[in-house]
Amino acid sequence: MGRERPLGHRLVVATLCFCLLFTVATVSLRTWFAWHSGRANMAAELNLVDQIFQGPLAKAVWELDSDSLDAQLDSVAQAAPVGRVTLHIARPGRDDEVLLRQRAAFTGVGAAPALLKELAVSPYPGAHLVVGTLFLEGDPNLLWHRLWRELAFIITTQLVQSVALAGLIMMMFNRLVTVHVRHIARHLGELTPQTLGTPLRLERLGTRNDELDLLQNGINHLQASMGTYLARQRRAEQALAHSRDQLAEQVDARTAELKAANASLHALSRHDPLTGLANRRYFDEVKETEFRRAVRSEQPLAVLMCDVDYFKAYNDHHGHGQGDECLKLIAGVMQHLFNRTGELCARLGGEEFAVVLPSHNNAQARLAAERLRQGIVALALPHGASPVAQWVTLSIGIAQLDATMTGFDQLLQRADQALYRAKADGRDRVHS
Repeated sequence: MGRERPLGHRLVVATLCFCLLFTVATVSLRTWFAWHSGRANMAAELNLVDQIFQGPLAKAVWELDSDSLDAQLDSVAQAAPVGRVTLHIARPGRDDEVLLRQRAAFTGVGAAPALLKELAVSPYPGAHLVVGTLFLEGDPNLLWHRLWRELAFIITTQLVQSVALAGLIMMMFNRLVTVHVRHIARHLGELTPQTLGTPLRLERLGTRNDELDLLQNGINHLQASMGTYLARQRRAEQALAHSRDQLAEQVDARTAELKAANASLHALSRHDPLTGLANRRYFDEVKETEFRRAVRSEQPLAVLMCDVDYFKAYNDHHGHGQGDECLKLIAGVMQHLFNRTGELCARLGGEEFAVVLPSHNNAQARLAAERLRQGIVALALPHGASPVAQWVTLSIGIAQLDATMTGFDQLLQRADQALYRAKADGRDRVHS
């Protein structure tokens, strides 16, 4: 007879062989899933990079801001999943301008995903203009690095699971322990807050003072402690629930107040509180954007400078309260006449207003200004201190963009000069 081989030893060998085969199969399957998951994650990261930088890139291209464009491209190229970024900028009448950034170790996309998206801007509400395309290529080195790291984790976890499985089988082999463990499991499974007072009793002959006895005593002691703890916990939960409800109500109230305050602050930052028209701050934000758009698209652009005739005398004669009502009525007429996309009415200060008219040449702007002047006269607001008319009247200066202008302020200055001439010629008139 050969050397004795215990059954436990053979069971361990058989278990380890099974675990080895199971580990190889599982690692292969999980590696396949990890590869596809890594590609999907990198594609999602590229899409997130596109969502973050698409707006700033489109704005920089639209505003011809090369410094901002270079900075944005450098930021995109430094994003973790990006290996190479290519920006094609549409230039009317000539070939697209191509800007390229890539990592030093980038040699090609390989198995890494890529993303191609259009860059578009909305120069004014309702508009959609494509200014270029953004091509993001994933970094294959990063993809492989993540796969190897995931593979190492998979192998480690599978080995740990295999060893744990072998230990579990060996524990089940010990019938004496298994029987009592199952009895303990049944007892614990049936345990509820109402049965915590029922002690655990193992069906064993005598007291052996071994681990199972220690476990039995420990469980009984734990049940007694849990009963006391649950009673305290119920009282604490009731108090916590009451406090939580009060805190939630306070948070909701404060949140509603904060939202209302933010909405009011946003409106005040862009609109004149008296007339509801755009204020000087918002006007300054819009004017240069409209100027660049008109120059880039070679479209006409006109501006009206408006001034209420003898408004100081109106205030002195009728009172400041009536003067505020007069400005509100004038603003209402302007909002009614100039409500198309891109048109902007603003109160620059006091009785001075401005109107930006995209796609209007001088003749069209003059017709619009005359409609505005006649609309103010139609209000028939009595003006007891005006030497021009018995009603409130408006003097308007017109200016149109031409090739000699390098900024909106020049256009505004020319409209202001036209307004001065309208006042010098007798007021209540339109001058260009």
